[in-house]
Amino acid sequence: MLYAVRTQMNMKIHLVMAFFIMCISLFYDITKIELIILSLTITLVVFAELINTAIEVAIDATTNYYHPLAKIAKNISAGAVLLTALNAGFIGYLIFWDKISNFSFTVINKIKQSNPYMVFIILFMVVIFTVIAKAIYGEGTPLRGGMPSGHSTISFSIATIMAFITNEPIIVGLSFIMAVIVAQSRVDTGVHSLNEVIVGAFIGIGLTVVILKIFYN
Repeated sequence: MLYAVRTQMNMKIHLVMAFFIMCISLFYDITKIELIILSLTITLVVFAELINTAIEVAIDATTNYYHPLAKIAKNISAGAVLLTALNAGFIGYLIFWDKISNFSFTVINKIKQSNPYMVFIILFMVVIFTVIAKAIYGEGTPLRGGMPSGHSTISFSIATIMAFITNEPIIVGLSFIMAVIVAQSRVDTGVHSLNEVIVGAFIGIGLTVVILKIFYN
């Protein structure tokens, strides 16, 4: 996946759009079903782009001259991406259009009223940001190694969310202790350096706080 993000402009656009859509969804009272539909739609678009990239690379690796069938295969795979993108636009229109008149900035109250899928949206945004950062640095894979540490980013993001949604200092403290343990385990196993997990922690905390402050005030 990182190869596609690094080399394919369309993949970068898809991930940025996915991040943007998840940001927008925080402003609206979307239902759990709508969130599932959005997630599946985004996944389908990214999946189609990955398959398209794989087909193009495979053709280029096996064919060093122009072949009409190779062109047809590339066009068909690109058409599949276009179809999923159009479908995503249509679904986005259906989900968000009737909510524009009900625009609200009271999302923090909704999260504190136990809407766990909103927490999922925040974590989804953090994951996308981490993947993009790994692609920019050109190190590791989405799940292992590289700058920043994804495990550290996500664990500290979760701890930060817990600090926002609960008033129990013990729970908040335990959440950050668990985040530190996760980060330390990545260093102990040699998967990440200390700098990578520290940067991941700062990104997880910082990005989550920014999202919460922007969308929850």
